Amino acid sequence: MAITGAILAPVAKADDWNRKTVITFSGPVEIPGVHRTGFAVLPAGTYVFKILNSQSDRHIVQIFSKDELTVYATILAIPNYRLKATDKTVMTFRERPAGQPEALRAWFYPGRNWGEEFVYPKTKAIEIAKTTQVAVLATTADLKLEVEKPEEAAVVAQLQQAPLIAVRPSGEEVALAEVVQAPPAEVLVAENTLPHTASSLPLIALMGLMALCGAFVVGAFARRLQ
Repeated sequence: MAITGAILAPVAKADDWNRKTVITFSGPVEIPGVHRTGFAVLPAGTYVFKILNSQSDRHIVQIFSKDELTVYATILAIPNYRLKATDKTVMTFRERPAGQPEALRAWFYPGRNWGEEFVYPKTKAIEIAKTTQVAVLATTADLKLEVEKPEEAAVVAQLQQAPLIAVRPSGEEVALAEVVQAPPAEVLVAENTLPHTASSLPLIALMGLMALCGAFVVGAFARRLQ
């Protein structure tokens, strides 16, 4: 019974919280946010996406190298809804003119209806909106987009406080609700709760050891009575 309990005991997975996802792009991809110098467009290759932290109305996403030793970008994102969750990661892109790389639009983690809709600087957002004829999330903050270390705390703090808008192809600003559907508060609370790192396995192991010791004592006592 103790062994069975150990097998069935729930184990908290950090990946379920930070949503670590390994993505391979077959071609170059334009990314928003604050990025390393020269990496406004990611070359084809393999990258790791993670949620750094989240607030009620915005998330901070980071893109790492395959070995997770280099942070290429720190990006502001807004939770957005999709009708049907999938069992695989879904990345969506915004079409660009011929010869230009596709622009990253959203990232959906497996099993979740709520994904990350990425926010672009206003000038770039208007450019993309004109091409796609769809409103795009934007920030009006005066951010330095190319830095040597996009993972620095000052960069994250700026993104957390950046004012958010959405822009139409005409450049007109519209409410965020016209672009993204915010998740209910209870969903955000559940998804943003850190996993419990403590495991019940030590307690189960102790109970198993006690049970084995008890069985040994009872067996020895029974043999003495025979």
